[in-house]
Amino acid sequence: MVEIERKFLVSGNFMRDVYAERHIVQGYLCSAKGRTVRVRIRDEAGFLTIKGPTDAKGMSRYEFEQAIPLEDAEKLLELCEPGAIDKIRYLATIGKHTWEIDVFHGANEGLVLAEVELESEVEEFERPTWLGREVTGDRRFYNSSLTKHPYTEWKDTL
Repeated sequence: MVEIERKFLVSGNFMRDVYAERHIVQGYLCSAKGRTVRVRIRDEAGFLTIKGPTDAKGMSRYEFEQAIPLEDAEKLLELCEPGAIDKIRYLATIGKHTWEIDVFHGANEGLVLAEVELESEVEEFERPTWLGREVTGDRRFYNSSLTKHPYTEWKDTL
């Protein structure tokens, strides 16, 4: 499946639009440029995800995700590269799209990102009032990059 998404910083209060939240811990078995293999625990469920390289705009890439037993996900997390991601993901519906708002903890404390998945790269979408600057394609904001270069180490350079 090809994933097409846009990513933004959050600059306002999004909580009034939230209808659900999930706790996510994830690590990377491989975070090489052009491909990642991620292990994720979302609440009490495990997932293994493989992602290919992004296009030139940083908007779309191939993604394969498979649910795996929680026990396997916990064991695989122990094998991951250093720097796990810990975040709360909030879901909000704006117009016909569901936004995923990630509030990061740990070494990425203070970072809040919003993503919207689209059907095409030119699809129009309603921009919520709390949406900040677009960071689509900025590799610093990729979760795999945040494991190596956490937000707390570079946020003052924005």
